[in-house]
Amino acid sequence: MTMHRRDLLTSALAVGAAGLSGSAFGAAPSAEAAPDPAGQAARHRRNRVAVSTYSFWRFRPDSKLSIEECIRQASAMGFDGVEVLHRQMDGEERSYVQSLKRTALVEGVDLCGLSIHQGFLYPDAEQRKKNVEHTIRCIELAYQLGIPTVRVNTGRWGTSKSFDELMKRRGIEDRLPGVSDDQAFAWVIDAFRQCIPKARECGVVLGLENHWGLALTPEGLLRIVNAVDSPWLGVTMDTGNFLEDPYDRLEKIAPKAVYVHAKTYYGGGIWYALDLDYDRIARLLRQNNYHGYVSLEFEGKEDWRTAIPKSLALLRKAFTP
Repeated sequence: MTMHRRDLLTSALAVGAAGLSGSAFGAAPSAEAAPDPAGQAARHRRNRVAVSTYSFWRFRPDSKLSIEECIRQASAMGFDGVEVLHRQMDGEERSYVQSLKRTALVEGVDLCGLSIHQGFLYPDAEQRKKNVEHTIRCIELAYQLGIPTVRVNTGRWGTSKSFDELMKRRGIEDRLPGVSDDQAFAWVIDAFRQCIPKARECGVVLGLENHWGLALTPEGLLRIVNAVDSPWLGVTMDTGNFLEDPYDRLEKIAPKAVYVHAKTYYGGGIWYALDLDYDRIARLLRQNNYHGYVSLEFEGKEDWRTAIPKSLALLRKAFTP
């Protein structure tokens, strides 16, 4: 018997419908094959893993790599992205900035973050203004680089004689004489509010890091972010900056996270070392529907050539559900 093309199409559609309904085998489709209208699978996709150029340098004498070389090394190791440390850049000339974008494109990695140093904990209004202007310039620099987020700080009190002394004191500094906490928070909140219009214009999200100063505690950090109350200011969650027993404190700031710094300390920490449970941290972030980048900040004494690939493997395992 010869079947016409129309009959073949009708027969195929019938078989397909029967397969979808499960009636061809007398059973409903399995749960594994069921549609996912709630998007459960999307909510549990793996996080991309980046590396900060700081990881290759760590401010160690005679070990500063160029940003271009960091990008090439990150690509060869298998990272998804690179976070640029502003202080590691060779300049801000437009030709240099565009060359970094080209290197990243050729190497197949994203430029996903710009980490800058600024602060607003100054009684002198002129000093705060200079730091606001620096932050705005860096927002524009991130825009030129195609980078969507900038790591920012509150700044430090500056009453420690050195960073080494600050680390010995576990990040705790005395306030400046005659300055109240309320005054200091007002300075910082006002300064960030001045930066928000440029962030909005450039489409660059600021991520305030739990990084000494007024952001040493979750309460201090969230006081600032909630007061500014803008989608253009979130949190850069640093896994190592809360020091001892960090998990409850990380959980408090995770809902506001727009970026994550993941510390590792192979070879022992330069200033300190933590035994961080990244499986636990990854679960915490998944529970808060964090989908963004996890950026490695290697802060150990081991040679970066061996320590950074080990760190990547650790983070890949933890952040791939």
